[in-house]
Amino acid sequence: MPLRKRIVFVNRRIAFCLTLALAASLPHGRAAEGAASNKNGPPPRPALPPIRSLKVEPPSLTLDDGRDERRVLVFGETAPGQRFDVTDEAVLKTESPNLEIDKAGYIHAQKQGSGEVTIAVGGLKAKLPVTVKDATVPEIHFVRDVQPILSKLGCNAGTCHGSAKGKNGFKLSLRGYDPEYDYQALINDLSGRRFNRVKVEESLMLLKPTAEVPHEGRQPLKLGSREYNILRQWIVEGTKFEDPLKNRPQSIEVLPSEVELDLPGRSQHLLVLAHYPDGNVREVTRDAILSSNNGDVAEVKNSVVTGLRRGEAAVLVRYEGCYATKLVTVMGDRTGYKWQDVAEYNYIDKHVDAKLKKMKILPSELCTDAEFVRRVSLDLTGLPPTPERVRAFLADQTPGRQKREKLIDELLASEDYNEYWANKWADLLQCNSEHLGQKGVWVFRNWIQHSIAENKPYDKFVREMLLAEGSSYRNPEVNYYRALRDSGKITEDVSQTFLGVRFNCNKCHDHPFEKWTQKQYYQFGAYFARVAIKRGSLGKESVRSFTGDLMQVPGEEIVYRKDDGEVQYPKTGMDVAPKVPVGEAQEPPKDGDRRVAFVNWLVSKDNPYFAEAMANRAWSYFFARGIIDPVDDIRGSN
Repeated sequence: MPLRKRIVFVNRRIAFCLTLALAASLPHGRAAEGAASNKNGPPPRPALPPIRSLKVEPPSLTLDDGRDERRVLVFGETAPGQRFDVTDEAVLKTESPNLEIDKAGYIHAQKQGSGEVTIAVGGLKAKLPVTVKDATVPEIHFVRDVQPILSKLGCNAGTCHGSAKGKNGFKLSLRGYDPEYDYQALINDLSGRRFNRVKVEESLMLLKPTAEVPHEGRQPLKLGSREYNILRQWIVEGTKFEDPLKNRPQSIEVLPSEVELDLPGRSQHLLVLAHYPDGNVREVTRDAILSSNNGDVAEVKNSVVTGLRRGEAAVLVRYEGCYATKLVTVMGDRTGYKWQDVAEYNYIDKHVDAKLKKMKILPSELCTDAEFVRRVSLDLTGLPPTPERVRAFLADQTPGRQKREKLIDELLASEDYNEYWANKWADLLQCNSEHLGQKGVWVFRNWIQHSIAENKPYDKFVREMLLAEGSSYRNPEVNYYRALRDSGKITEDVSQTFLGVRFNCNKCHDHPFEKWTQKQYYQFGAYFARVAIKRGSLGKESVRSFTGDLMQVPGEEIVYRKDDGEVQYPKTGMDVAPKVPVGEAQEPPKDGDRRVAFVNWLVSKDNPYFAEAMANRAWSYFFARGIIDPVDDIRGSN
């Protein structure tokens, strides 16, 4: 997409798109009352409308073994087709000898075979077929059973043993991203004295979290609880370890597929299913960690999300290195709302209107010509319009849409536009004299401005910069590398600027809220491991020596590609091969420029982040915040 072709609206969107971007956090009607009541807890639960029938999700269950425990969601459907969560009101019963239902509503396998559960709410009933593949109770697995409990209890959190230096001499990997390290720490720390295989209940691993002995983390584990019994049984069975690759989930799934709450105070249970490499699916809701990204709109407690006021929130679900998000919409009272059709001129208008309809928001009125000329001038050039331009625009009798498009084209062709947007990109690309010197700053900035003026396509602009080599004076685009200088900083800046993804968090450990791993950080950096910088011979710059004295040095630097150079993965100390974090890239040539393969992948249409990050950043320049904000933090929970 050419740099000049940015998102510019020629109609009413100028007035209300920022409102749309903020719609999820604006109170309306009764939602304002709900927001005020948040200080004293959630609003009261609204009464349920008349229920016509029951629906169960999932509609059937398969229990793989005697340790597989499952719940279901129960919905009541009204005559108009609305669904309401009635899981708390549902009574589950079974006459099948193959099944058992506990007090918490979990269905357990007793014998291999088939069975049926009857679900009743009031006078309504539904049937749930259940298949038991095997009722044998398998051994406890460290990765599959124990480590999720350590995460849920907070043992490996950043405030506890997952901190950089651990806690009280004992360290675990942050949020359990390294199961093998954690197992060895538990088994070998204190010479194995965390376990008493003769008197299991006296194992330090059980005494500490139950506060039977002094523990700074208080009492996260209760005697006799499900979690306690699993940890105890693991010790009884010999504290065995198994292959993490086979026993960590590949992905998680969150039910229901949509969470739309009609009023503040309404709630919805969530179920979390883990999918494993062997094809098994387990419900892991009790051990998953759920949080809301907007606690003013919706809160999550014990896997139940409750609407607090009108708006939208995302529930982040985290389980053993897998992440998922669930959008929650709290509609609020929209009595009297009626959509008003408005003209749609492009696909952006269609998306905006669809969102407005979903949230039951009316579009703003079309702005006046005087408002438009001021807004579009400030947006495109950073300057107010001249009095002459305002008078000419207001006096022009051309139909409104044509007149506005003409003004936009004039501003896009102006030198003011080129300078204004060159400043934005210069800031983004760290064009400053501290790193580049006076001449380096200006040749780099002039290259940026010339690229904008010639309407250079965005992918070509990025390609030229990331593949640049040569003199910082003769090839200005190499100054991007001069500002960053090492592969780590290049990794972090390229990912944030061109992918909208923050990779700095996974330099030391797996990302705590996303799928990015520590290894991916160093694989990413390996593409730039052979980029080097040396002093040139042209120009003079004043710099301070180590004594603080000013000294003259050549201002020119040469960015070149070395014949060797690798990035080491800290966990193993071994070299890592370059690899892109999403999708597939062509294999880099052994002796060629690794960056070519990376850039080809970066600007490819198959890369889901490149265009999205640019569109989101452009939106933020016009509306003061991105559709996803911050703009360089594109992730499911943001």
